[in-house]
Amino acid sequence: MSRNISPILVKKEVSFEDLANKKLAIDAYNTLYQFISIIRQKNGTSLINSKGNITSHLSGVFYRTSNMLKKNIKPVYVFDGEPPQLKFDTIDKRKIIREEAFEKYIIARENKDFENAIKYAQMSTRLNHKIIEETVILLKYLGIPSVFAPSEGESQAAFMTIKGDVDIVASQDYDSLLFGSTQLVRNLAVGKKRKLPNKKEYVDITPELYILNEILEKHEIDREALVDIAILVGTDYNEGIRNIGPKKALKLIKKYGSIEKVLAAIGKEIENLDDIKNIFLHPNVTEEYRLVWYKPDKEKIIEFLCNEHDFSRERVIKTLDEINLSKTDQQRTLGEWF
Repeated sequence: MSRNISPILVKKEVSFEDLANKKLAIDAYNTLYQFISIIRQKNGTSLINSKGNITSHLSGVFYRTSNMLKKNIKPVYVFDGEPPQLKFDTIDKRKIIREEAFEKYIIARENKDFENAIKYAQMSTRLNHKIIEETVILLKYLGIPSVFAPSEGESQAAFMTIKGDVDIVASQDYDSLLFGSTQLVRNLAVGKKRKLPNKKEYVDITPELYILNEILEKHEIDREALVDIAILVGTDYNEGIRNIGPKKALKLIKKYGSIEKVLAAIGKEIENLDDIKNIFLHPNVTEEYRLVWYKPDKEKIIEFLCNEHDFSRERVIKTLDEINLSKTDQQRTLGEWF
């Protein structure tokens, strides 16, 4: 995730109803990290089934996706492939942070310091092949397509909006805008409140919509300039220039015209600059995907969630019935919708 460039972005608050009839490309890894981080028990441990296997991701995927289907939103989950070589340093740093956080989580849990246990548990979140595999299986039973990117999931999702195959990218990160996504929506959360970091306060959250053309028009720049701004601030592929935030970066780019001229003017260098720009402006994506939505397979979902993972049968059935009921209320046939 690139550093926060939100101070120069244009956003508008929207609701789930505003997203009705839209196709959303969901950044799968970003979303799964949210579920594994947030959906936890009071002592900080993840939700688990009787076999001791984590189920937080399945709970998040099932109920959030079901909520979208009830609102007549058509999601597609886009999974990461091999990250660019320049991202490996960032990945290694995140691994160290997760390992240190996990050690602190163990200590906090042993001391029954559950507030810090939850905080450090969230910071130590990691995905594995089992979580990804189970997610793909559940999506298949829900009738939701999955797309596997050759590299960054956000670049693939952005490419799909550029092609017009989906309308919006759904992610907490802003990188999809740098990759050219026509629209980005954030905060498609399960709950309506979020706890502030290291505080006991909660804030209301609502979905936020970002439209790339509106951002570019406001600042009278193009996407390459937006990428230049992000690189000056810092991305997954570079540290950025110290003491340059998004507003200052915007002023510098507008004054000098390009990041190369800005760096020459301030006497700084960014290693691998051309390669970093190329990742954003010419990302590794694929056209080999097929977007087809099907009616959820009720029997397989119940077997998978309830029989294999100990979900409440009553609640799962109720949720699936609500999906079907919402389609009836909207007077849509399955042929029209799927």
